[in-house]
Amino acid sequence: MKIVSSITAAVLVVLGLIFIVGSQGMVARLGLGILLFLGAGVMIYLGRMQPQVTKTEVTVKQEIDLTGDVKLEQMTCNNCGATLSKNSVEVKAGAIFIHCEHCGTSYQIEEAPKW
Repeated sequence: MKIVSSITAAVLVVLGLIFIVGSQGMVARLGLGILLFLGAGVMIYLGRMQPQVTKTEVTVKQEIDLTGDVKLEQMTCNNCGATLSKNSVEVKAGAIFIHCEHCGTSYQIEEAPKW
């Protein structure tokens, strides 16, 4: 927006100069040249008064609500049987993905119904 307002202000200044220099005593042309200069001043003012963009940090917190009795078990890789660490588990688009650090296999955990 700042670039557009600066270019517009420059065009208005040039047109204002043309009308003022070419007025030759005609009040209407002189008035129009002054109005164009004022418009250029307004465009410069508006270009400088744009709000500054600030970065905001977003923290995503995911909580899982489990039903029934929950027992803590060590997770093992379905491919090689190696124990998985907390760095192996990743949540993408609401689904849980596993990446085994030992064999390099990646897969999604599917929850089977308990009935």
